[in-house]
Amino acid sequence: MLKGFRSFLLRGNVVDLAVGIVIGAAFTAVVTGFVTAFLTPLVGVASGAVGDFTQKTFDVAGTRFPYGVFVNALIGFVLTAAVIYFVVVLPVGRLQRRFESATPEPAAKVDCPECLSSIPAAATRCSFCTSEVGKPAVPAQAQALPAR
Repeated sequence: MLKGFRSFLLRGNVVDLAVGIVIGAAFTAVVTGFVTAFLTPLVGVASGAVGDFTQKTFDVAGTRFPYGVFVNALIGFVLTAAVIYFVVVLPVGRLQRRFESATPEPAAKVDCPECLSSIPAAATRCSFCTSEVGKPAVPAQAQALPAR
């Protein structure tokens, strides 16, 4: 039982997933710190506020609703998503496109005269019916038709 558990833990995809989660958590902390330290105060400067909306509330029938916490979370989410998109997603996409190999042109295809399957034009034998290709032959379908 323990041998199977050890095998499960040491499989490549489980270890890769664990590393990805740890790196993701560390990266999230960095991005959250950047948003909190630099971008949220810029929003405050642009809106004429301090940039910290957590103290903003409104009262209805004696019940306090702290909408500022939601506004802060919403601003943090939008700014975090923007930072991740412009700092990670776009540059990685450009890097991947730069190093992608050019897709080769597909080989020209012709129809087999015997079985009418699509085969490469350079083929000398059909991969479906194994008949030789390139020799003038009467297709099997034409031979099966009754003569009039």
